[in-house]
Amino acid sequence: MKLAIFTDTFTPQVNGVSMTFQRFVDFLDKKGIEYRLFVPETKREGSYNEQVLKFASMPFFLYPECRFTFPNVYQIKKELKKFQPDLIHIATPINMGLSGLYYGNKLNIPTVASYHTNFDRYLGYYNVQFMSKALWKYLRWFHQPMLRTFVPSNDTKQTLLNKGLQNIGIWSRGVDCELFQPSNSAQELRSKFQIKEKNILTYVGRLAPEKDLDVLMEIANKVPSQIKKNVHWLVVGDGPMKEKLQQIAPENMTFTGYIKGKELADIYAGTTVFVFPSTTETFGNVVLESLACGTPVICAKSGGVQEIVKDQKNGILCEAKDVQSFINAITNLLQDNRKLKWMGLEGRNDALKRSWDKAFDDLLNQYEQVLQKEEFLSYA
Repeated sequence: MKLAIFTDTFTPQVNGVSMTFQRFVDFLDKKGIEYRLFVPETKREGSYNEQVLKFASMPFFLYPECRFTFPNVYQIKKELKKFQPDLIHIATPINMGLSGLYYGNKLNIPTVASYHTNFDRYLGYYNVQFMSKALWKYLRWFHQPMLRTFVPSNDTKQTLLNKGLQNIGIWSRGVDCELFQPSNSAQELRSKFQIKEKNILTYVGRLAPEKDLDVLMEIANKVPSQIKKNVHWLVVGDGPMKEKLQQIAPENMTFTGYIKGKELADIYAGTTVFVFPSTTETFGNVVLESLACGTPVICAKSGGVQEIVKDQKNGILCEAKDVQSFINAITNLLQDNRKLKWMGLEGRNDALKRSWDKAFDDLLNQYEQVLQKEEFLSYA
């Protein structure tokens, strides 16, 4: 199988889509599967090989981590005709994705797509909810020709079906359980960030409105005094809200900036409870990473995270945007060490069942199904 992948975001950009496709091409390299990757060029260039083609781009206004690309259509056509892929996979519905859609149709190459971001749920956070109807009209048009559209969770699948999209398949996500694993890193973590409090509560993710960080700040400021004095918050990540959040944050909160790799894994492992109020996730990679490190999760009962967090087993699901629900969950869990340890073990066991290799093998199997069906129809 030879693959052509079109995406408007890729490493070194930092988001779930870019990191997922970086892992995917690493997997393809390991499997010896040929591919061509059509991506935006950024100021911070990564280490690309000859299978990656880059094009000029600028930040997308609604989501700066996703680029607005200016593809060289002549170069794309030339490369596709030379490479002759068996399948095109489109990761984003913006310019690079449009190029993949156009040439998939023009050159008669079977085409699939994946849906990663709940842009519709983002609109209200940026005061452009009036665009919702037009957005879904566009997404239906964009995905209608796809032989299959892959989503990471059943919740997202149902959302797309309700909006009139068809041929939806589940492509779940994995976690590196060798990198993200329980460790005795708590003391080092405390020393590094000068934490004296008994418990560490952590958030990891983009510092942006769609992550419901106003809810996180309210939780942090309103927890009961007997809990607050024994808690230190770590906010890991970067984004447009960072400065504003720092201005309203309580004294017991530290902003670490963007952290990755072993250092990030050590933060998860040294954390008492991971708190994640976002209601806009199609999956929630950071939630799975926390569970892999043996750290229970308290999160919103919304979106794809509901399929990762098992309420009262490896974490607690709270009513979306309900500050008191989160405060109650934090208070009760921090007062029950036995339950904390048990949830940590359950979370680790659940994460061990979700490897990236398994997720990517499943995607390749679905590619084969799509191609076999397409071949059958062409002979019918």
